[in-house]
Amino acid sequence: MPKLFEYLGIIIMFYSNEHEPIHVHGKFQGMESKAELIIIDGKLVDILIKEVRGKRPLEPAKQKDFKEFVAAFSDQIIQRWIDYFVYHKSITCIHIEGRVKR
Repeated sequence: MPKLFEYLGIIIMFYSNEHEPIHVHGKFQGMESKAELIIIDGKLVDILIKEVRGKRPLEPAKQKDFKEFVAAFSDQIIQRWIDYFVYHKSITCIHIEGRVKR
């Protein structure tokens, strides 16, 4: 269960048994949502925030923070997905200070 980023208290991570499409989970105070990265012809075209079965979803303000973060760091998230699931590299967590700007 590699932890990728910590942002405004949100833990952004993969589960070790993930599946496509590329996505990350955002956890905050017992709540969890996931962000699917929709990629067409190698270009990110959308980010869909979805519920995780059996978990309370992130509250709207945290969902907004989560989606903005995923949008701003999508290239790094995609590269980390490839590194972890394709090349089996270890992943270290990066702590992001302050709000991201898009």
